[in-house]
Amino acid sequence: MTDRSVSNFPVPDGWSRRALLRSAAALVALPAAPVLAAADPAVAAAELPGFPAEVALYRSAYRNWAGEITADGLWACAPADAGQVLAVVDWAWRNGRRVRARGSSHGWSPLTVTEGTTAADEVLLVDTSAHLTGLSLESGARVRAGTGVTLEALLTFLEGHGLGLTATPAPGDLTLGGALAVDAHGTAVPAAGEEPSPGHTYGSLSNLVLSLTAVVWDESAGAYVLRTFGREEADCAALLAHLGRALVTEVVLRAGANSSLRCLSRTDIPAAELFAAPGSGGRTLDGFLTRSGRVEAIWFAFTEYPWLKEWSVAPTKPLTARHVTSPYNYPFSDNVPTVVADLAGRMVSDAAWYLAPVLGNAQLDVATAGLAATLSADLWGPAKNTQLYIRPTTLRVDANGYAVPTRRSEVQRVVHEFTAFYRERLDAYAASGRFPVNGSVEIRVTGLDEPADAGVDGARTVSLSALRPVPGADTAVWLDVLTLPGTPYAHAFLRELERFLFDRFEGTRVEWSKGWAYTESAAWSDPEVLDGRIPASFGDEAWDAAVTALDRLDPHRVFGNAFLDRLLVARAVG
Repeated sequence: MTDRSVSNFPVPDGWSRRALLRSAAALVALPAAPVLAAADPAVAAAELPGFPAEVALYRSAYRNWAGEITADGLWACAPADAGQVLAVVDWAWRNGRRVRARGSSHGWSPLTVTEGTTAADEVLLVDTSAHLTGLSLESGARVRAGTGVTLEALLTFLEGHGLGLTATPAPGDLTLGGALAVDAHGTAVPAAGEEPSPGHTYGSLSNLVLSLTAVVWDESAGAYVLRTFGREEADCAALLAHLGRALVTEVVLRAGANSSLRCLSRTDIPAAELFAAPGSGGRTLDGFLTRSGRVEAIWFAFTEYPWLKEWSVAPTKPLTARHVTSPYNYPFSDNVPTVVADLAGRMVSDAAWYLAPVLGNAQLDVATAGLAATLSADLWGPAKNTQLYIRPTTLRVDANGYAVPTRRSEVQRVVHEFTAFYRERLDAYAASGRFPVNGSVEIRVTGLDEPADAGVDGARTVSLSALRPVPGADTAVWLDVLTLPGTPYAHAFLRELERFLFDRFEGTRVEWSKGWAYTESAAWSDPEVLDGRIPASFGDEAWDAAVTALDRLDPHRVFGNAFLDRLLVARAVG
């Protein structure tokens, strides 16, 4: 445990608390919903002639999660159903517009809108979360869902029918369509002796899709049409994680029997012990993974004690656990504490980046004290109530992300080698007066996408999932590093980590929604990663097949942007 006192944590001398909060506001008060402005009918008619009259138009701002990709005054609409979506796409194609589906904008990478996009660009946002939110249960524990529904709404619906998922992403505000577009995941592998249950997967959410309906080009009709693809169809494989190169309106997902989960949190295990080399003994991440199968480690920068969460299947409530009947049970994390907001505000507004160690220790102190004060260290309840724990009110930080495919027996080695390299480089930067990380390292572990989990004969593998099966591997270690937007030297530091991962662990893949392809000064920019490392991590044949399918289903590139045009290119090797 740490010996610092949260209540006595000093406010830096000469710094107004009000000023601190005001300067931190940009980090914690980004709009959860898009800013809308009703369109002037005359202006709309002039700028978008012939737009479907039944679909209301408006002006809207776009903000990604960290606020680093922004655009104001874009044209947007919210179709009432799939038929209206098709009408909008048909109009966009005929009028040279590009359509960008938008859900909650809870992402980092430029897959939806690229930085520098303006109202003058031929971009039309299609908001899915307003109306494409239908949910219905079908036979065989199948749920039909609109792609604008949030994960919280989906999981609540499933829970009401005795169903659930093995693992999900932590933010409940993600739309289903957005989560599937980037092969979103949770954290889970089979515990010792655990047998997978029908309707469940240890891979990505995309691996549970049985069928999907998308707007695609029909060559014979010479038009865009709505078409439903079964999981056994080759084109479905590319659409299951399309990165924004398609527009899916509805999916049918497989689910399984719901579970009650216990989530234990602790902050008393040193990083040196939790992330120790294999065979070191003690309380290692591998040991908790063997016992429960579901873990997450959050290691704040410049601290010695990670926040470890361990979930386990528990049909009955353990004596010491607190029964939770709703999600988001870490209020000290979801609502940025004053001490954290103060420090973050000073670092951003005063360029006081040297306070990174102070901020890291403050975050650990807040977590440690908060777990005790809110009785949140031992929780139990229906799965979603411990799986969902991030609200839009949490601190907005940048995040990079990678998946390292490996064997289950090698997880501890991967974690040890990565954390050792991370610590050595962070200490080296700090020794020279540079503090590139002021957030945390987050570590999760999942299975790979086994298409048989869908329960469909001939089910296709998700083409562009980071969890696409790899020979000799059965597990993926997810590694993320979080830091405040604009932190000096962050890109250079993250570039070093990225190169280490690619060079040290064969088959490393990027986490699509986050940061990757770093140069010394920018993310999503390194041609070696964009042109070589990423396609190679999937294999030339699989990459080319996916890109070719997406191009054929949208040959006019209505669904796309300049970044996707750059990224999704067939290798044409040989």
